[in-house]
Amino acid sequence: MGKSTGFMEYQRQSQTERDPAERTKDWKDYTIPMSDEEVQKQGARCMDCGIPTCHTGMEINGSTTGCPVYHLIPEWNDLVYKGQWKEALQKEHEMNNFPEFTGFACPAPCEGACVLGINEPPVAIRTVERSIIEKGFDEGWVVPEPPSSRTGKKVAVVGSGPAGLAAAAQLNKAGHTVTVFERNDRVGGLLTYGIPEMKLPYSVVERRVSLLKQEGIKFVTNTEVGRNYPTSRLREEFDSIILCGGATIPRNIEAEGRGLKGIHYAMDFLHANTKSLLDSNLEDENYISAEGKDVIVIGGGDTGTDCISTSVRHNCKSLTQFDIYDKKMDERDDLTNPWPQYPIVHRVEYGQKEAGSVFGRDPRAYSVMTKKFVGDENGRVKEVHTVNVELVFDEKGNRSRREIPGTEKVWKADLVLLAIGFGGPEQDLIEKLEIETDDRTNVKAEYGEYMTSEEGIFSAGDMRRGQSLIVWAINEGRESARECDRYLMGETVLP
Repeated sequence: MGKSTGFMEYQRQSQTERDPAERTKDWKDYTIPMSDEEVQKQGARCMDCGIPTCHTGMEINGSTTGCPVYHLIPEWNDLVYKGQWKEALQKEHEMNNFPEFTGFACPAPCEGACVLGINEPPVAIRTVERSIIEKGFDEGWVVPEPPSSRTGKKVAVVGSGPAGLAAAAQLNKAGHTVTVFERNDRVGGLLTYGIPEMKLPYSVVERRVSLLKQEGIKFVTNTEVGRNYPTSRLREEFDSIILCGGATIPRNIEAEGRGLKGIHYAMDFLHANTKSLLDSNLEDENYISAEGKDVIVIGGGDTGTDCISTSVRHNCKSLTQFDIYDKKMDERDDLTNPWPQYPIVHRVEYGQKEAGSVFGRDPRAYSVMTKKFVGDENGRVKEVHTVNVELVFDEKGNRSRREIPGTEKVWKADLVLLAIGFGGPEQDLIEKLEIETDDRTNVKAEYGEYMTSEEGIFSAGDMRRGQSLIVWAINEGRESARECDRYLMGETVLP
């Protein structure tokens, strides 16, 4: 695959980024497309490794490694190296309905499993993936492909995030009539309102949704099933239902002063900002502004990073991101984190780079636990009190965090954003459909089968598995569509 000596001749080069100080002045994509020649060199780095692990998604020690949609990575790397871009696009679409979504916003567990990554920087798989699909759109190769005939079966998909869109796309290919319900005013779920514009432009989502509409899928927005669209009507009008509502209940912090004004969940902050940006370029002011404020972001993951980049663009006064974990090592520990596990290493993401360009430092503070919030006379947050913690283990190997005496600290804060993950799906619709849940409040449905406790109702994505990656949502959307097709037709034509 690729050039036999490519990995020795070419250095890894991933997507080029715009200057951090400049890009914080706008909301445009923060990356710069690479030339065809540069991308071909990255494809050439793909080794003829015999047993590739990049394309086989699995979970090891609680994290994903390899590609959950089983992307044919070595094959399209080879095709790109040879300049056969259209053929590479066909290979890309065989296993992934939306390579642009993963190309823009996936953390690339495939690269963590790359064999070259054992002792060299891995192949820039995500960069190649994104370059293929963008070239496909630029060249006009990505066109609507409606089914040649219809089965007469009608399927409702509830939720238009990556799982819902993938399920809808596959069921439509099988010839079923598909309607997707979305409670927000725009299609895309967290692709639209959970990922900032500079990281995943809405035009990218809109472009794909337009194709799906042309292929015959119907989208019903501003409609929340179970509230302004009765579940009884849903059951009557459709032959099958797939629930893809996501895991949207945010985790909270049980700390003194939590009810003070100025403390918000990250998704409320990001959603309002994107909606206002798309509606009016922020001129309607219907968003939570960080302008001129001392901002504290609690949570060290991707959502926290998105809050950082958004706050910087609001021209905040200061910015700090609390991470309860220690600072990670620059290189993976081969004893505790061996290949092909996803490498647990220190990374400086786009948001930290931007904050560094404005404030002259990485905004993160490590091993920090929030103890309480303190407010002013108007009930608005003004301080966050913290203590540093360390990880300790008891004689049974159980771990816990112990406060380190003397590390107490008070931080100024006008705006606090909670980005500590999600607890599970909202329960209202689940209860109205009388569907069983597991011990984590997720919809109970076996992986690979996806049927819930109610006949004809399936579930996929975060609503079934809990908070996870875009690529897992696409995997489950595709697979749930296959099982739904089998249920409706007695057999299936879907992979």
